[in-house]
Amino acid sequence: MKSERQKPKKDWFRDNNFWERFAPIMFDESRWAEVNEVADGVTAISRLKLYGSKKRETPGLADLCCGFGRMSLEFARRGFKTTGVDITKSYLNTAREESDLEGLNIEFIEKDVRVFRRKSAFDVAVNLYNSFGYFDEPEDDLLFTKNAFHSLKEGGCFIIEVLGKEIAVRDYVDADWFERAGFTVLTETEPVDSWSSIWNRWVIIKGGERREKIFIQRLYAASELRRLLLDAGFSSVEIYGSWDEEPYDTDAKTLIAVGRKE
Repeated sequence: MKSERQKPKKDWFRDNNFWERFAPIMFDESRWAEVNEVADGVTAISRLKLYGSKKRETPGLADLCCGFGRMSLEFARRGFKTTGVDITKSYLNTAREESDLEGLNIEFIEKDVRVFRRKSAFDVAVNLYNSFGYFDEPEDDLLFTKNAFHSLKEGGCFIIEVLGKEIAVRDYVDADWFERAGFTVLTETEPVDSWSSIWNRWVIIKGGERREKIFIQRLYAASELRRLLLDAGFSSVEIYGSWDEEPYDTDAKTLIAVGRKE
């Protein structure tokens, strides 16, 4: 039976304990297995030549909401001059340790993406793995997007990968449970305000210990995300349904929006 919907705490995403305790659930083996596919997609969509050109300076990439560097590390391995930005200190510490271990030169910055901006510094900015729409106010999503625009060079692009509203409706399940990474995981979801957002309740259980988190994520349809990027200043926006640049249609795996600064 679905529990009574509780309101999440304001700025719930600032809860470091949540990110640390739920990390094994969110970043299981399947997420690590997709790293190459995502990096291939970003490299292709960015339309940059990373190899075989000695005249061009190393392309700069900003990984916004980088977490513990799952993608930042791969981008650096592929030749991007990489900067990772996140607010979770423990994640950034893990990312720095792995970067140092591999001898990679990655800049990691502990800062809110609503604040971080660096004028015309990057060729590519990315926000990956459903890390968009967490802020309480829609205006903050626009601010984040404007900061990314400000931080890009002319000809650069901002790539957002998120759960599209169309996919959320198509695949909607109000409750589920499964085993992952040694945990029993129970989830409940409920659309909010005519599908403008989705309410989530996650419970993880292991060895008699139980932890729970309630949060809301704003949902964007492809047309809404395109409009947001255009309002932020991007000249054109492309929409894809996979990292192979397939159409965003009834078979779409994810929603990928690409804003280009011309």
